[in-house]
Amino acid sequence: MSNIFSENRQIGVVADFYELAHTDFKGETNALCWYRNLDGDFNEIVARLSLKENITEVSPEDLIALQLSEKGSRAREIILNDLQLLTDFGASPSLNLLKCYERDEEFDFIATDVYSFHVDRSPIATDTFLCTYHGAASDIVPNTQATQKILIPEIRTKLGELYDGPPEGFEDFLKENYFDLHYQLHANAEPVNLGIGHLWRLAVDHPKQQVLPCIHRAPIENEGEYRLLLIC
Repeated sequence: MSNIFSENRQIGVVADFYELAHTDFKGETNALCWYRNLDGDFNEIVARLSLKENITEVSPEDLIALQLSEKGSRAREIILNDLQLLTDFGASPSLNLLKCYERDEEFDFIATDVYSFHVDRSPIATDTFLCTYHGAASDIVPNTQATQKILIPEIRTKLGELYDGPPEGFEDFLKENYFDLHYQLHANAEPVNLGIGHLWRLAVDHPKQQVLPCIHRAPIENEGEYRLLLIC
């Protein structure tokens, strides 16, 4: 398949959900993309939904209750099918209508919110699946183009000033507060935007993982536009 992702060694492009779910990550590849050009009016769905908080979870029943045009109905069918595919696979997908995520402004030298480039971590073998149907899409970046923030001397020094325990407990302190999950891009880094409508599987840091976890971030939302995001 020829598309904007196929020549990137970090990304594997697959043809269907089965391949997305069952292809092993290997080498530099820690992101898999089911590349799709979706036919449907997802904007209509966003316009018909009600935002109750900055992040509102949308149930299948909420979708089914919407009165939609033919193109809106087609978009709804696609979303419901994606939710069913992931549920049948054993995942727990969530469809979110998003205005924005909560910002971490506690420290001016390191952020631990999802707008910062970061990796996901889990105690069990799992992966992150996501698809943006409407609005700004997430970014990923190759691991060779970023440095773990806790390894940057000036940041590590400031983190050390926050810690008041014994030296042997410092690494645990970094993990417990999620500082170790966040990365700073190199000056020449080239993030890849995940685009609209594609279903992605990203590698997570867990004990059985054979590749480096995928570094990614949530996008800054477009002014006046909500995101419709499937994630699990």
